[in-house]
Amino acid sequence: MIVIDDPNSFSQHRAEDSFTDSRGCVATIGKFDGVHLGHQLILDQLKAQAEAYGLPAMAIIIEPHPEEFFAADPKSCPARLSLIEDKLALIESFGIDYALVLRFDQELSELSPEAYIRDILVDALGIAAFIIGDDFRFGHRREGDFGLLQRMGDALGFEVVESATYEHNGERISSTYVRDCLAAGNFALVEQLLGRPFSIAGEVIKGQQIGSQIGFPTCNIDPKRVCMPLLGVFACHAKVDGELLPAAVNIGFRPTVQAEGGALLEAHLLDYEGDLYGKTLEVIFREKVRDEMKFDSLDALKRQLGEDIARVRELIISHGRA
Repeated sequence: MIVIDDPNSFSQHRAEDSFTDSRGCVATIGKFDGVHLGHQLILDQLKAQAEAYGLPAMAIIIEPHPEEFFAADPKSCPARLSLIEDKLALIESFGIDYALVLRFDQELSELSPEAYIRDILVDALGIAAFIIGDDFRFGHRREGDFGLLQRMGDALGFEVVESATYEHNGERISSTYVRDCLAAGNFALVEQLLGRPFSIAGEVIKGQQIGSQIGFPTCNIDPKRVCMPLLGVFACHAKVDGELLPAAVNIGFRPTVQAEGGALLEAHLLDYEGDLYGKTLEVIFREKVRDEMKFDSLDALKRQLGEDIARVRELIISHGRA
């Protein structure tokens, strides 16, 4: 998959790709947070529509999320399910040819809907078809809608196709629904909604070494999120060099040790000894153990961690994943 961040560079890439038709593309647009089954259905629809046209399939990814751009307090925004690098890797796995990471900034937010269509979709990308939900809003003050796209599509020669929707037990799958299920600790349902277990990955970084001091060394990961979709202690697997290892994982603000900064992910790998600094660790969530708590002393924290790890062993074994 070819990733671009400037719509106007697309024609240059098209001149160098392997498609025999040199026209533009078939495209869809969205935040793709989590790349859940609803997104995956649209990506399949995009790929099929592009093949019917004999053109490349393009996913336009809005980054940052508009609510993040406009927020006075970033902590008030919905927690991200996936970072941009996660989204790109997942979208590529569905055979999409191009991804445009469309920067949402002041200039884009002030672009009229008509200019949005002409300048980006038609002149820069040369869309032959645009797959979008009937509730999609765009352009200055979100004044553009599905009807405007259809009218301008008729005038400018591109097709507007309503995106498919995916329901689970009567509930439309959305990023909000996935967040709600995560907050409720329903990881089995989240796995169904995503088509994969929920995980967070990152490079292992140096921490305060407090875990080692009390007998429970941890691998620390910066989740790179202002808001976390999960807080608390969890039974997990940590994927290291392709191997799955049971782990007790805490995500939170470490109130007992009064550490500064944002939320941190701390993973204690059960029965593991070794140096993982600098390695990429993927943490796969299985069950919630408890909420984050503040303890009066490190001894009290140590006793609770012992109980947490015993519980994690039980949960991992009960899932047949030890």
